[in-house]
Amino acid sequence: MANESLAEIQQWLSATASPLTSLVAGSGSEDLAAVGKALDGVRVVGLGEATHGTREFFQLKHRLFEYLVTELGYSVLAMEASESAAPAVDAYVRDGVGDAASVVAGLGFWTWRTEEVVALVEWMRSYNSGQPADEQVGFVGIDPQRCAASVSVVREFLAESVPDRLAAFEEGFGFLADAQPGSAPDPSRLVVREAEHLIAFLAAKGADEEVLRHARILERAGDLVCRAKEHKDPAETLFAVRDAYMAEAVAKVADEDPSRRIAVWAHNGHLPASRQSAELRPMGQHLRERFGAEYYALALLFGQGAFRARRLRPGPWPGPMDGPVVANNIDRGGFNALEGQLAAATPGDHFLNLRGSDDAPAAVKAWLSEPQMFRSFGSYIQRWTYKLQFAPTVLTHEYDGLAYVAKSTPSVPLPEKVLGSGDDGEGAGGG
Repeated sequence: MANESLAEIQQWLSATASPLTSLVAGSGSEDLAAVGKALDGVRVVGLGEATHGTREFFQLKHRLFEYLVTELGYSVLAMEASESAAPAVDAYVRDGVGDAASVVAGLGFWTWRTEEVVALVEWMRSYNSGQPADEQVGFVGIDPQRCAASVSVVREFLAESVPDRLAAFEEGFGFLADAQPGSAPDPSRLVVREAEHLIAFLAAKGADEEVLRHARILERAGDLVCRAKEHKDPAETLFAVRDAYMAEAVAKVADEDPSRRIAVWAHNGHLPASRQSAELRPMGQHLRERFGAEYYALALLFGQGAFRARRLRPGPWPGPMDGPVVANNIDRGGFNALEGQLAAATPGDHFLNLRGSDDAPAAVKAWLSEPQMFRSFGSYIQRWTYKLQFAPTVLTHEYDGLAYVAKSTPSVPLPEKVLGSGDDGEGAGGG
């Protein structure tokens, strides 16, 4: 690319960027005016993250959600977290049932068991205190995996109402409480068919809607458990099915109240509104097809610092390959990486609305339509090569906006006494 084009791109990035004066909630909203303008007419906004272990991402999403609620009328936080366990969080933020640390710890993933997520949940509880029920903010989990709470609800109903079917339930579905997605590949999807029969049986026995809702979660969780990570049809893989289910969960929340505005907390990898390959359909692509321009995908990127992630052990080794969750250091991306170009144009934290690129110079439009390399880390990373890990993205095809955080520091885990003995991994991997 000619030096003139590079200079033009840098000038556009610098002129378009809206500096963020703070990443912390409670800091006012003057610097978020550009965000509010970008979200005019938006009903569902995806709040992304390039890592699942960056403190500043979590803080910024807390601040953005505070702004969405208090200034733009959003009323639901839909999180890439256990659909089964999320009602406990919702009960806390609405009615103060339990305590924030415990209900967050129950969401099933080490990624969310942090001081930053607890702080957001506590803010939601504080906001709701004294509010009429129809003006409160709610919490929803959209990920079918980690369904121990649903197993317990259905088990309790059977024990009280149809005890002679309890043993059969334990044999057919008890394993789902701790099962990892993809851990029992079964092309016949027997557990899904059995779940369909279970739902019909429960309905015939007078189960209420809450029990039936949890039974349907078991159906989806069972589907993920029996899916393979690789398939000749990409739409049939564990990852594609999981994203489709998460999109369905968001759409269901929207359909319950046409006036409802929803913030979706998820990894950047789940949010793209389209992909170069038609077979790779992330959650965001389903949401774009469902909501059109009313869906806005905001990716969060970082320059340098450290983040928490579980390292994969080098292998082959017998038994689990999972290493510890540790802080992983990383330097600023070079100029050939998207993060490096953003930092060169605007070194500090900032927001960039990509929907405002229609009038951009030709060189900028060409750059936006070409694959750019940016960092993308899920809950697992390669032990030695993660620093070289970049993912291609066509910015204006996949995202509507970017938020750049200059420095990442590791998220702060909750104390061990709060974590207890719950699962410490993420079965579906990746995002």
